[in-house]
Amino acid sequence: MMNAPSKLQKPAAFLDRDGVVNYDDGYMGTKDRIRWMPNAAKAIRRLNDAGYFVFFFTNQSGVARGFFTEGELQVLHAWMREELKAQGAHIDDIRYCPHHPDGTVAGYLEDHHWRKPLPGMIHDLMQHWPVRHEGSFVIGDRQSDIEAGRAAGLPGFLFAGGDLDAFVTEVMAQTSVR
Repeated sequence: MMNAPSKLQKPAAFLDRDGVVNYDDGYMGTKDRIRWMPNAAKAIRRLNDAGYFVFFFTNQSGVARGFFTEGELQVLHAWMREELKAQGAHIDDIRYCPHHPDGTVAGYLEDHHWRKPLPGMIHDLMQHWPVRHEGSFVIGDRQSDIEAGRAAGLPGFLFAGGDLDAFVTEVMAQTSVR
C-alpha cells in the first residue's frame, strides 16, 4: 500500500459498473448498449464534491468470451468518463478483469486474482492511489462485489437499482468519518 501522509489520503468509493452505474443488460462492451442508472452522474458528482476518490471496478468476462475486445472496452470506458465529465462528474480510475476460466479467447482463460469476489482490483487501486481505508466503501449489485470489498477490509452495500444518488447519499451518511 502507498505510504502517503494521512493528510493526502482520502476515502474512496469503489463502484461496480454494470448494475450500479449503468444497467446490466449483459456483456456491455459498446456505448450504444449503455443505459445509465438514474442519477448516476449526480451520485458520482456528490462523491467528488465530498472529497472521495471514485473508482470503477468491474468484471468484464465478455472479453474472455469473445463478445468484445479489450480495446473496445477501453474505448467504452473513455466514452463513459467523457459523458460523466460533461455532467460535472469525475472517475479517478478504472480497473477491470477481462479473464474468465470458461471463456474462449486465448490469453484470458484463467481465474485471475482480479476477478471478483477476489479483491485484486481494489488492492491494485489502493496501491496506486492514497486511499484512506476509514470512510471508504464498495457499492455493487452482486454478492461477489460485496465479498471483494469485505476481503479488502471495506464495507459493502448492495444496490438493487433505482436512484443511484439517493443510494449514495444514504451510504455516505452511514460511512462518513466524523
